[in-house]
This record gives sequence, C-alpha cells and structure tokens, in this order.
Amino acid sequence: MTDEDRIAQRRYYLMTLARIAGAGGAVLGIVLLARAVEWPDKAIGLALTLASLWEMAVLPRALAARWKSKPKP
Repeated sequence: MTDEDRIAQRRYYLMTLARIAGAGGAVLGIVLLARAVEWPDKAIGLALTLASLWEMAVLPRALAARWKSKPKP
C-alpha cells in the first residue's frame, strides 16, 4: 500500500467517524427529547438532534472538499 493509499484510507475513516458521531449524537438527542418532562430539557434534546443531523450532512462534505486533490497537469 502506498503512502497516498494510506492517507486516503485515513481520510475515509475520519469521514465515516464523523458520520457515526453525528448519528450517535442524534440518537442521544432523541432519547433526551423523548424522556424529558419539562420544556427546557426537551429544547436541549431538540437542539442536540438538529446539531447532530447538521453535522452528519455538512462535516463529511466539508472534509472531502478540503482534502480534494488538485488535478494533475
């Protein structure tokens, strides 16, 4: 495996980890939202869920755009 392949593999794993972390945060937010009795607790669960969903949608794409290789001449 070349160095470029190792770098690409590490980057892929980091993007996957970002997605998994976002999914875990969304699940935690939904649990908080479902178990909360008062509205401030529900608001925290909702905010965590929305932030996690945003992270899952934006962060992997941002990383991919940052790491995009430049075209060779």
